[in-house]
Amino acid sequence: MTELWNLPFMQRALVAALLSGLVAPAIGMFIVQRKLSLLGDGLGHVAIMGVGLAFLTGTAPLPMAVVTCVVSAVVVELLRQHGKASGDLGLAILFYGGIASGVMMAGIAGQGSAGLSAYLFGSLTSVSTTDLWVIGILGAIILILCIGLSPRLFAVAVDEDYARVLGIKVQLLNLLIVVLAAVTVTISMRTVGLLLISALMVIPVATSQQLFVGFKGAFFGAMGVGVLAAALGTAGSFYLNSATGATIVVASIGLLAISWMLAGPLRRRRNFIPYVEEHPHDAMNYRRAEHHDDEHAHTPGMQLIQHGDHVDYVHDGHRHALHGDHYDEH
Repeated sequence: MTELWNLPFMQRALVAALLSGLVAPAIGMFIVQRKLSLLGDGLGHVAIMGVGLAFLTGTAPLPMAVVTCVVSAVVVELLRQHGKASGDLGLAILFYGGIASGVMMAGIAGQGSAGLSAYLFGSLTSVSTTDLWVIGILGAIILILCIGLSPRLFAVAVDEDYARVLGIKVQLLNLLIVVLAAVTVTISMRTVGLLLISALMVIPVATSQQLFVGFKGAFFGAMGVGVLAAALGTAGSFYLNSATGATIVVASIGLLAISWMLAGPLRRRRNFIPYVEEHPHDAMNYRRAEHHDDEHAHTPGMQLIQHGDHVDYVHDGHRHALHGDHYDEH
């Protein structure tokens, strides 16, 4: 195991994979809540267009893919908000227009589909130090925004109308969600690949929702699952000599299967309601009315509490409540 971490390219690969595993589920939580689980696929296809454009112009693929993907995502979201295109139509435009133009430009540049394969399915071992810095800086920005704005982003993702009533800037936050998703997709194209990154945005979220109750637990749980899947996939790809991106996705699916097996017992445990005897025959909590001295009820200054058709009184820090043929003390 030690030889795995002694190799510099594997060290860079592992850091890049862990960053992707942390960032992708963070923005994926809001994508899933908006019922746009396939948005990552659409943005991935648009990023292919950015890579093809980079080949054609002779520029760096990562910055060009980020710019292209962000601009396209903003245009589609604005069209959706103004009723010019539905969510499904927007995704179709992303899918087919992006991949077609990307492959076409890569062919014109002389790269062909072989030049795109490292970006389509990931090439984690080829991550350079510069790539790592870009991934780290952009990933940190995404995490800060996702965590800091999580209550507002969640409100917008769940119910736009209610969020608008609360005074939340729905249009701006919707744009922010798609922009963060676009950046997440592009910075992960070297680690998981543009065709597989959507799985890392969605599957850890589904896994976490099986194990945790409430948004906060599911949100941070999804990031934990993503990091674990990235670590397992990276190590597994080294020993199995398999594609790293595909191995990370398979590892995340395996974790999802495990969560399904654990979900049933966890739910039964959460829903368990212990049986408590309604009137335990305890000397301190249960006294027959005919044997109970209620002279304190008539003491001047005694605190009385109206309880339905009778009056309870407080004595020695206990509330004496008449209950049928007995008194309860609380």
